[in-house]
Amino acid sequence: MQTPYYLIDKSALLPNLEKIAELRAASGAKALLALKCFATWSVFDLMAEYMDGTTSSSLFELKLGRETFPGETHAYSVAWADHEMAEVIANSDKVIFNTAGQLRRFEAESRDHVRGLRVNPGVSTSDFDLADPARPFSRLGEHTPEAIEPVADLISGFMFHNNCENGDFDRFDAMLGQIEDRFGALIRRMEWISLGGGIHFTGAGYPLDRLAERLKRFAGENEVQVYLEPGEAAVTNSTSLEVTVLDTLDNGKKLAIVDSSTEAHMLDLLIYRESAKMTPDAGPEEWMICGKSCLAGDIFGEFRFPEALKPGDRLSILDAAGYTMVKKNWFNGVKMPAIAIRELDGSVRPVRDFTYDDFVAALS
Repeated sequence: MQTPYYLIDKSALLPNLEKIAELRAASGAKALLALKCFATWSVFDLMAEYMDGTTSSSLFELKLGRETFPGETHAYSVAWADHEMAEVIANSDKVIFNTAGQLRRFEAESRDHVRGLRVNPGVSTSDFDLADPARPFSRLGEHTPEAIEPVADLISGFMFHNNCENGDFDRFDAMLGQIEDRFGALIRRMEWISLGGGIHFTGAGYPLDRLAERLKRFAGENEVQVYLEPGEAAVTNSTSLEVTVLDTLDNGKKLAIVDSSTEAHMLDLLIYRESAKMTPDAGPEEWMICGKSCLAGDIFGEFRFPEALKPGDRLSILDAAGYTMVKKNWFNGVKMPAIAIRELDGSVRPVRDFTYDDFVAALS
């Protein structure tokens, strides 16, 4: 295939899904795919065998989940618009409001629907203010039992989403204890509780048995159905961004320019000031891998290679599933990467290409 393209490897995706299934069986929790992280529906047939449905952050994500992923469909948005509510109700099993104000505003329209409310416990695991749901003056959820109490009888569940790339079970356990201490009386009045995403329980060495026991105990003591919303945990290490070197130069460092762009194709690298992961990353040759957009800081990172790079060399940028395809854009008119799937039998199947017509259609 002509690069650039995202390559989703089902054999690498499967171990994550098997851990999700193991956790579901051991804990009784249900798992919903967070479409804000990964919404490439061409692999939903496989994912649906191991998960219970989807959760959304907008009307469009909600409708995609309803149309392409069997099971439950949860609707959440930071703020619903008046003209969206009829479709939200029609396409969801549960609707979760971000504030008591939105719940009251749409109380009549949603009266016969299963409803929940987002609660912000004021603690998180984020090391980056931009992504911290519990940052000062956060707009994400209601913050106090006093604000929730007047509307508690209008809902049957809460969503707590305060973890962010949290691979530390003890930290998760401590924060869940804090949630129980502050909101326990309200939780025990509910029928279901979503603990959101950001729990990196599919990572190597994570104590899945301890997490399962904690979730089962939380569900039993509070008599609620627990939901998890894995996004990155479901797709970690399953996908690469395949690129080709277009040009090289040496301005004090050896640089290679590839046919892709961080800003257009892996935006989170710029947002969170992270380096990409590359294979191979060993050898005597050290090179900076650069994107082809006009942004001066369009850089994937610095890596080592066995030999000097040259135009035409193929490179694989790893862990390119979460928050990539859902954020890709047309900056500089750089061609969007195609999407391909490596099936379990090893065959590679192209599923989508993007052309000049798509570029034109995105504008006016």
